[in-house]
Amino acid sequence: MDIMKLVMADYEVEMANEDSNAEFYVKFRGPKDTPYEGGVWKVHVELPEAYPYKSPCIGFVNAIYHPNIDQMSGSVCLDVINQTWSPLFDLLNVFEVFLPQLLTYPNSQDPLNGEAAALHLREPQRFQQKVREFVNRYAREEDYPVASRTQALRRHQQSRSAQPSTSSLASSSKGATANAAADSAHDTTRAASNGSASELESLSDSDDEERNALDDGAQAFSFSGRRLVGNGNS
Repeated sequence: MDIMKLVMADYEVEMANEDSNAEFYVKFRGPKDTPYEGGVWKVHVELPEAYPYKSPCIGFVNAIYHPNIDQMSGSVCLDVINQTWSPLFDLLNVFEVFLPQLLTYPNSQDPLNGEAAALHLREPQRFQQKVREFVNRYAREEDYPVASRTQALRRHQQSRSAQPSTSSLASSSKGATANAAADSAHDTTRAASNGSASELESLSDSDDEERNALDDGAQAFSFSGRRLVGNGNS
C-alpha cells in the first residue's frame, strides 16, 4: 500500500528483491530553496516485519553532506524515524515531510557527521558551499545510480546457473566413453565368432575330430566375449 502511495505521488521506486516488497529504493530530490536543491539521491528503504508499528530503516546510497546523515553509511539520524515513530505515519510522510525538513533544518546538536555539524554552526556559508560540492559531485541527475548491487548479483547468479556444470560434463563424458568401449568389445566378439564359424564351414566333412575341436574353441571364445561386453556396461 505504501509503495503504491509513493508511485501515485510520482516517486520512482526500484525493488531490491523481486520476491519481497520489504526492501526497495526511492528516488529522492533535494528540497527547493536549500543548498540541496537540484540533487538526486537514491534512498534505501527496508521495512521491518512489524511495520507500520515499527519505523522503517532509511539510508542514502549516494553521498550527501549533512550533519544528521552519516557520510560513510548513509544512515539517517531523525527522531521521528528512530524514536517517536507512530503507526499513523507512512512512507509518504517520510519523503514528503520528514526528509525535506531534515535537509532544510539540520540539527547540528545531535550530529552523525561531526565535521558537517561544526561547519554548519561556525561557518554557514562554507557549509552551504560544501553541500553544493557534494551535490555536483555525487548527486547529479545524469549520474543517478539505476541498478542496485542486489539486482546485479542476481543477474550474475542466473547467468552462472544457466551454464552446464563441470560435474555434469564429466559425467556425460564418462558415460560416452563406457558406451564406446562396450560397443567396441561387442563388435570384436561378433567378428571373432563369425570368423570361427566360417572356418568351421570350410572344414572337410570327413575330418570330424578336427572340426569338433575347432567348434569347441569357437564356443569357448564366444562365451568369453559376452562376459567382456557385460563388464564393459557395468
